[in-house]
Amino acid sequence: MSEPPVDPDIDLRVPAQRAELRRAPWSTLAMVALGGMAGALARYGLGLAFPHPPAGFPWVTLAVNLSGCLLIGVLMTAITEVWSVPGWVRPLLGVGVLGGFTTFSTYVVDIGQMVIGGQARAALAYLAATPILALAAVWAGSAATRALSGRRGERSRL
Repeated sequence: MSEPPVDPDIDLRVPAQRAELRRAPWSTLAMVALGGMAGALARYGLGLAFPHPPAGFPWVTLAVNLSGCLLIGVLMTAITEVWSVPGWVRPLLGVGVLGGFTTFSTYVVDIGQMVIGGQARAALAYLAATPILALAAVWAGSAATRALSGRRGERSRL
């Protein structure tokens, strides 16, 4: 099994790089905000298009989280191992769009609603399965990107 992608930009063991995080430039924050708005609006639109009853199984939330995690695996592998991209790509697409699209807070609310609605077993299954499936989706996205790019397990620092 190949290793997960490594963020080549920040090493939190290096004091100067920790300080860099505290000085986040406004342009980076703007990229995160713009991307987050787009991702959250996409998730909200899917929730409106495919609503579920409060105690029903939250298929849309599960699909959003799993597809978002798959895309995070694709994106992070692509921009750390396959392509050289400008510095604003990760904040815009990774933190912003995909961070705003995925919704693990709604996942927790859905679990509570399922329990209140008498669906404790389904809630427990959802509680356990979601993080496992989400990690598998990140791995699958990363592995597929490496396979399609011909970088099977290679690690390049761009």
